[in-house]
Amino acid sequence: MPYPTDRERDRPWVMRTYAGHSSAAASNELYRRNLAKGQTGLSVAFDLPTQTGYDPDHQLSKGEVGKVGVPVSHLGDMRRLFDGIPLAEANTSMTINAPAMWLLALYVSVAREQAEAEGRDVDEVLAKLTGTTQNDIIKEYLSRGTYIFPPGPSLRLITDMIAWTVHHVPKWNPINICSYHLQEAGATPTQEVAYALCTAIAVLDAVRDSGQVEQADMAKVVARISFFVNAGVRFVEELSKMRAFTALWDEITRDRYGVTDPKARRLRYGVQVNSLGLTEAQPENNVQRIVLEMLAVSLSRGARARAIQLPAWNEALGLPRPWDQQWALRMQQVLAFETDLLEYEDIFDGSHVIQAKVDEIMAGAREEIARVQDLGGAVAAVESGYMKSQLVASLAELRRGMENGERILVGVNKFETTEPSPLQAEGAKAIETIDPAVEKQAVAAIEEWRENRDHAAAESSLEKLKAVAKTSENLFEATIDCARAGVTTGEWSGALREVYGEYRAPTGVSASAAAGEGNAEIRRVRDRVKSTSTEIGERLRILVGKPGLDGHSNGAEQVAVRARDVGFEVVYQGIRLTPEQIVAAAVQEGVHVVGLSVLSGSHLEVVPQVVDGLRAAGAGDIPVIVGGIIPPDDEKLLLERGIAKVFTPKDYELTDIMDGIVGLVRERHGLST
Repeated sequence: MPYPTDRERDRPWVMRTYAGHSSAAASNELYRRNLAKGQTGLSVAFDLPTQTGYDPDHQLSKGEVGKVGVPVSHLGDMRRLFDGIPLAEANTSMTINAPAMWLLALYVSVAREQAEAEGRDVDEVLAKLTGTTQNDIIKEYLSRGTYIFPPGPSLRLITDMIAWTVHHVPKWNPINICSYHLQEAGATPTQEVAYALCTAIAVLDAVRDSGQVEQADMAKVVARISFFVNAGVRFVEELSKMRAFTALWDEITRDRYGVTDPKARRLRYGVQVNSLGLTEAQPENNVQRIVLEMLAVSLSRGARARAIQLPAWNEALGLPRPWDQQWALRMQQVLAFETDLLEYEDIFDGSHVIQAKVDEIMAGAREEIARVQDLGGAVAAVESGYMKSQLVASLAELRRGMENGERILVGVNKFETTEPSPLQAEGAKAIETIDPAVEKQAVAAIEEWRENRDHAAAESSLEKLKAVAKTSENLFEATIDCARAGVTTGEWSGALREVYGEYRAPTGVSASAAAGEGNAEIRRVRDRVKSTSTEIGERLRILVGKPGLDGHSNGAEQVAVRARDVGFEVVYQGIRLTPEQIVAAAVQEGVHVVGLSVLSGSHLEVVPQVVDGLRAAGAGDIPVIVGGIIPPDDEKLLLERGIAKVFTPKDYELTDIMDGIVGLVRERHGLST
């Protein structure tokens, strides 16, 4: 969006809701409704198979299709997703990372088709495309977990995509560097700013050194780099963080990359306020949390977000309904159009309180940036596990503050007395649910797509893609050829997997600091673990598993850390495991309990598979527990299917959970509880 001069009333930011589920057709209907309600930009949520480069019929996709976003498997799906929406006039954000080049190629191909159908100049239409592909792979290794390839090839894909868009789609933001997920993973404001800027430095250095962009065009590259940040509820700190972020970005782009145009150096960022900070307990309190977090990134004009998307009040319960998303949109519209916020210059300029906090964050971020650069940069700091271990340790500290009451969550660890909520009254369908038939329909549809396409053209384009991947040639044109030939998401990713291989990032668990010895409750549970180990005749072992494609591993990592702190031997192999792999590890390691973490809504499919697998392997006596965003009705079904215990976000006391697990093991071994 054009940034106004100080003589104008500031223009409202782009207003989005993060949306998409079930199918391209259902999501298209949702997008049209949202646009009709005054939404000014689209924000596409893709399902986990799409995000991790699998087709709906892949083994790992089972239970995940259409759950947390829309499945887009080929050009036909992308056509349907934007049917009736002129892409030259849209502003589209796509939350996609490892396969970002592929999804943008599909998007560009649909825009090309729309131009040809209307008799318009294709290059002219492509030059008008505005929007963003998230495409920040560094934070995927640190937090979200939807990476596919090793860091080196992943950075190459980003570099090629940036170079291609600068020359062909000049208004598109080819990367959205995300500090959002770093905060979810435990980052302090200083770490959030520092690690995001380290990622930006790694990307810009790679583009500069690739030789694909002239030095004179580096200002164009910098001007198209966007950021996606998190806004937590610590209002003053979050506002100061964004002012510090803005100042540091201006400094780095001026001094490191020689960008002289102040407009090109301006921090351009969008916001999703803190979804993982929403609570399952008294979820109506999430409304005021969302509003306060929105204010933190909108009040300071000099550091104001240019795009905002707000979660719905009930996202800690499950998938929000269209009405819930409408409520979140209306919050933005009231702020932008009813208040006088946009009529003033920056109301915090000259505040010594704000400036002191800004200076503190900037100083700390400079130190951390220098530390990462001394390690060899962001990629090296990922591969060594340094950044991941720092985040795991920070999140552990945050959780300890919540457990001991230093960090107050209203309705969770304080002021827990509540009246029944009419928003969740009996008979009220509080969340959206996905019909299990969606997955079967998607599998049938992709089989039909493969059957009806030009097989020779698809195969030829994939061979060309693999050949180019082995050179230094830009991969984007070969990717577009694949898109237009009818190649699928899984086939494109599979071809590059053959060339680059797959990657498993460090978990950060082993390097995180242990809980304080002075914690009496931890000491008590540790003694209980020790005595139980003595009675059983071997040390208690727990396997913490992440079945399916859900890469949000923060909870699993914190469970693993706390289990280690109370004396369990912990088996944690990271994310994206099949039920068969989890069963095999449980049997091989001789664990006494299996703990599964699922946040994607696939718990009813993948968790029972682990229980059945253990029974088939003769290990049915090993209790299975599960934690995640699990509605009460689903909890009942899981218990009926043989799950021993179910934990949801309301169960925030990790040490209490560990105590319960010890009791469960004792019960299974016939010991007094």
